[in-house]
Amino acid sequence: MPKCTTLVLTWIATVGGILDAGYLSYIHLTQAPIYCTPGLGHCETVNSSPYALLYGIPVAYLGLLSYLAILFLLFFGEKIHFLKPYALYLVFGLSAFGFLFSLYLTYLEIWVIKAICQWCVTSAILMTVILICATIRVFNRQES
Repeated sequence: MPKCTTLVLTWIATVGGILDAGYLSYIHLTQAPIYCTPGLGHCETVNSSPYALLYGIPVAYLGLLSYLAILFLLFFGEKIHFLKPYALYLVFGLSAFGFLFSLYLTYLEIWVIKAICQWCVTSAILMTVILICATIRVFNRQES
């Protein structure tokens, strides 16, 4: 896959992740009712479970911070001198951690909470796309 394609996909998935995690953060912040497409899951059950918080911090906030950090690295990583050699690897590391954390949260949804949140699944898919693109970009950098 060409470098340009993976970079564009990373940007799209990152902006999508910011919108997704931003919505969930807004829900936690305002205590507004969450929208869940009928028949697609039980978002309220998942988002009101004890697993929606990590040490008292909503997981949605952590997701939003992760996506914002990736966006920062995509935008400024090549422009800030001391970040330039590491930006791609930092995106890879953040997305790998986000992917593994999403796997854990999906496990909790399926086996512990026994409810699925469409917003959480969307975030997991977007983080997976970012990880795949970052992996391809890291391997392409290694080859050149």
